[in-house]
Amino acid sequence: MSNSCTKGTDWLPDVPLHVLLSRAALARPHTRMHFHTEEGATLATTAELIDSADRLARGLRAIGLRRGDPVAMQLPTSRETAVLYLAALQIGAILVPIVHIYGPTEVGFILRQSRARFLCVPDRWRGIDFLARVEALGSLPDLERVIVVGERTPANGITLKTVATLGDAHASNAPAPEPQDVCLLLYTSGTTATPKGVQHTHQTVGAEWQIPFIDGPGPYLTPFPAGHIAGFNFLLRPFVTGTDMVFMDRWDASLAAELVERYRVRLSGGTPFHLQGLLEAATRDKRDLSSLASYGLGGTGVTPEHVELADRSGFAGTRAYGLTEHSTVSIGWRDSPFAERACTDGRVQPGSQVRIVDEMDRVLPVGSEGEILVCSPELFIGYTDPLLNAQAFTSDGWFRTGDIGKLNAANCLTITDRKKDIVIRGGENISSQEVERVLATHPAVRDVAVVARRDARYGETVCAVVVLHAGAQLDLPAVQMHFAKAGVARQKTPESLWVVADLPRTASGKVRKGDLRAQVNGQSG
Repeated sequence: MSNSCTKGTDWLPDVPLHVLLSRAALARPHTRMHFHTEEGATLATTAELIDSADRLARGLRAIGLRRGDPVAMQLPTSRETAVLYLAALQIGAILVPIVHIYGPTEVGFILRQSRARFLCVPDRWRGIDFLARVEALGSLPDLERVIVVGERTPANGITLKTVATLGDAHASNAPAPEPQDVCLLLYTSGTTATPKGVQHTHQTVGAEWQIPFIDGPGPYLTPFPAGHIAGFNFLLRPFVTGTDMVFMDRWDASLAAELVERYRVRLSGGTPFHLQGLLEAATRDKRDLSSLASYGLGGTGVTPEHVELADRSGFAGTRAYGLTEHSTVSIGWRDSPFAERACTDGRVQPGSQVRIVDEMDRVLPVGSEGEILVCSPELFIGYTDPLLNAQAFTSDGWFRTGDIGKLNAANCLTITDRKKDIVIRGGENISSQEVERVLATHPAVRDVAVVARRDARYGETVCAVVVLHAGAQLDLPAVQMHFAKAGVARQKTPESLWVVADLPRTASGKVRKGDLRAQVNGQSG
């Protein structure tokens, strides 16, 4: 490639995130955050959340949290989660959000790999005893304390309420974080069998929050969990944009339709699964969605028909494309022509650069399909594993997304295929290799390949194609029981099973997954 990746500095903040957020809350102190959880509804302004975070930060320092310390949080979206995120950023700790679907196997790996000193969990949520999960995590030599949102605690635990109380008597002159410090470590499934640690700094996150994203005034209803990159951004970006927000601690289509009606929500977004659920619930429950102006669609399986469905329902459908490594590469806007909104994944974001290249990294002309490379001020600084960085970046600094797409003359990006060996179920990335590794331990399985199967509701689901040992038998319930015993996230469990005599392979022995995908999506299993 002829040009190196040169990240523009126009969007990079020159202050750490807690300063950026505090200044924004001072300028717009009455921005409202409505939290709907199992325990009911809570309203807080951004100014109130900043005040609570100041007190909690002092308490966290009192129990030993310092600048640069990793602090893991597997929490639902709530007021307490927002305050914890804000307090950790103020201290300069490294936030390690963990998606709620992860079980002890994934959480244990993340805690050990990140070397987290603190773990924050609810005592119980959605019928799950998180303290029992903590007991099942195995050896964690770096973990010192478990902070619990609730009343119960493990042996090395302390409640969030107690930590906040300690802040009343604690004053600290600890050094403030620098804009270039790592502040966010997110683990994402991709082509590797174990989650990859994605490192963001105060500057890369701040750039994402300052680049235009919200399509007009709110309220904005978001379905994304706080442990996901989208949920993290939606929880704190509104401080900067001044957007009133409506949050749910879990996806409930009927509740979502009710909240749109109650708060006269103007903006929302999610995967096709969320859009279809919202519309079905509104019809069933006779809810008024007339306040909606636009609905942003992301994740796999977004089609022109989904945008048309939104338009027919009275609000503009749009599409967007992003990754944990680069939150928003392109985005659609409600005032754009229908063809642009429906048939592309939006315009490349200000400050972002996209190149479409062939297998030799040669830049392809407009309209040609190739691998998508990106360069941006919001691009992550690298994985925790340096060996992954060597594969993920070109020699001159462009990030290889692993996705296939094309650009048009208007600089709109369209995703056409995926090189990465992943399944995207309801917006969550699932590593095929990780699922294969679990299934390969079943005594009946001689060989296995996992591919994505198209699904009208979730976009894709996990399909396992297996070769069995001679005389062995295996059915889907047995597979699902095997995964439950393995302690991995339920969403990673195969939802369809194909038993075949042999897997198709190339001359070099590599499984031809394209052939398998075509097979499982071309006929019923």
